[in-house]
Amino acid sequence: MSPTRRSFLGSLGGLAASYALAPALRAAEASGKPLGLALCGLGNYSNGELSPALLETKNVKLVAVITGTREKGVKLAKLHGFDEANIYSYEQWDKVAANKAIDIVYVVTPPGIHAQNVIAAFGAGKHVICEKPMATSVDDCDAMIAAGKKAGKRLAIGYRLHYDPYHQELVRLAKSQEFGPFMKITSANGFTLRRKVWRIDKKLAGGGSLMDMGIYSVHACCMAADANPISVTAKELPKTQPEFFTEVEQAMEFRLEYANGAVADVWTGYDANRAEFLAEAAKGWFKGEKPVFSYRNLNISTSAKGKLNFGVFRQQQRHMDGVAAAFRDNQPITCTGELGRRDMVIISGIYESIKTGKKVELKYS
Repeated sequence: MSPTRRSFLGSLGGLAASYALAPALRAAEASGKPLGLALCGLGNYSNGELSPALLETKNVKLVAVITGTREKGVKLAKLHGFDEANIYSYEQWDKVAANKAIDIVYVVTPPGIHAQNVIAAFGAGKHVICEKPMATSVDDCDAMIAAGKKAGKRLAIGYRLHYDPYHQELVRLAKSQEFGPFMKITSANGFTLRRKVWRIDKKLAGGGSLMDMGIYSVHACCMAADANPISVTAKELPKTQPEFFTEVEQAMEFRLEYANGAVADVWTGYDANRAEFLAEAAKGWFKGEKPVFSYRNLNISTSAKGKLNFGVFRQQQRHMDGVAAAFRDNQPITCTGELGRRDMVIISGIYESIKTGKKVELKYS
């Protein structure tokens, strides 16, 4: 029997064109019939962020759920007005396939089972959004991408910050080189974790703080460099709770190096509450202070404009509206499966560097 979320919780050159063609600030203005979405996995993120956002979306609506806890599905069915017959277990992909109201499956299970859920959703003939990190290995990423191509369906990753205007400004500055290239980048992202959750189970999470929090820094550093790193050097930091973090890292530091000489120094951990980002160029800087990668109320400034203010919005609404419109209208997206795979190559290189104690050259093909 396939494992369920309930059991688990209980125990690249086309990017510039895509950014230009699919700005998220216009996503909600796209015309056409909204697509139907099924949430696969009803944990805190689905209930606390995605469900409220789906009450605001224009291009997509919640029409079904896939869950190991039927009671959670009943609550969402009442809230979103869909039939309780559209509450499925993780073993009912045949019924998901038969439900023509479902156009997209959004996979929100732990990373260790992303691949099996994504491949099952493609087998059911649906487009897929998969939460980040995309998977726990590059091989799984390859299998997911291949399954989408075989099904003739599209894959997006839950990189909501692609649709966040603060981080879009970082992308704009990096591509326009208004300040010159960002050559020195630093970032820190983490929080204090003091309870046993699936995030410290290696089978489910794939790793520790890097997979959960460090991925934000990895992604932002690549946005700022407007390139993929060519090498990485990393070290795991001493554990302050070794009896707790028995399977995964608690904290680490790593350096990403880019072909033009730019470097990014990053900390991520489960032993301090930090959220920082700074990209420096010859003629200016982009800076984020806590919160910088969060869902709302970001504290971000630039040397040219001071503190930025883009008003009140839900990143998840913009992300799902933008992706759904692109799927429906056959338009490009930036948060592709290939980009999710790129990040997994980097993450795998970081773990390899920790294991070997050496610099690791990154190979993307």
